[in-house]
Order: sequence, then structure tokens, then C-alpha cells
Amino acid sequence: MDFSRFVIDGIDLETTLLAESEDQARELGLSLMKSLGFKDVDVVFVEHNGFAARIRLRAYVYRPGDKYQWFEGEDLR
Repeated sequence: MDFSRFVIDGIDLETTLLAESEDQARELGLSLMKSLGFKDVDVVFVEHNGFAARIRLRAYVYRPGDKYQWFEGEDLR
């Protein structure tokens, strides 16, 4: 099933990654989202605590001004 038809704007993922620095956590997080098939990804938040980093990532399915599939009147069932 193509779940992008049901997403209004984006998908957020928050996790803790084993990382030596915030920069490494950013790289790992972006790679993770790309490996899940997302192309348009931002790091929303990252906080390193010594051996790991808490990170929140946002994958955009639609950006403002995009042609929203959910708005086009398609039957989403």
C-alpha cells in the first residue's frame, strides 16, 4: 500500500543513536531515513549525551505548494 497518499505533510521519527558526536548522529540519522526510501529529510533536533544522541528527523512527503494527492479528490480507500 502506498501510505504517502494518506500523509498530510511529513513523517517524524525520533530515536536514540549510538554516536560519538552530534555530527555523526546527523549523518547516521539522514542515512537511516534515506535507507527507508525518503528523499527529502531534515534533522529537526539532535542532542548528544556522551555516548549516544537523541535525534528527531522529518521526512517530507509534501512541502508547502506541492500538488497534494490527498487534496485531489482521489478515493483513498
